[in-house]
Amino acid sequence: MRILSGIIVLSIGVFLIGLSVVIAIKPMLAQRFLKSFASSAGAPYTELALRLTGGAAIVIFAPSMFFSYLFKFFGWIIVITTVGMLLIPWQWHHKFSEWVIPLVIRHLKLYAIGAFALGSFIIFAAIRSIVC
Repeated sequence: MRILSGIIVLSIGVFLIGLSVVIAIKPMLAQRFLKSFASSAGAPYTELALRLTGGAAIVIFAPSMFFSYLFKFFGWIIVITTVGMLLIPWQWHHKFSEWVIPLVIRHLKLYAIGAFALGSFIIFAAIRSIVC
């Protein structure tokens, strides 16, 4: 289970770095991707399933990571907020995403910097624990 969670955690880091590269190279493609989260009733549930899987993987793998307490806290925040979002009607989540996505798109370069930094930090913490 720890190996699978480690693979998922590393995948999260790679995804975040990849997203930041796509934003830098093809910002319109990144905008379409981000807008797709507000496009249908099924999209929020797909996003929430991925968030829950990622958050649980971080919680499980956190003891093996550098800065383990920080990542355990971060993972639990993701899990708890995801469960909270699962308990509200999808229309509310949809309405929230219609409000948030334009803000993210307006500040896409800043979002890319944050995604790159977080992805790099996740990979560093995961690999550092394996190497050391």
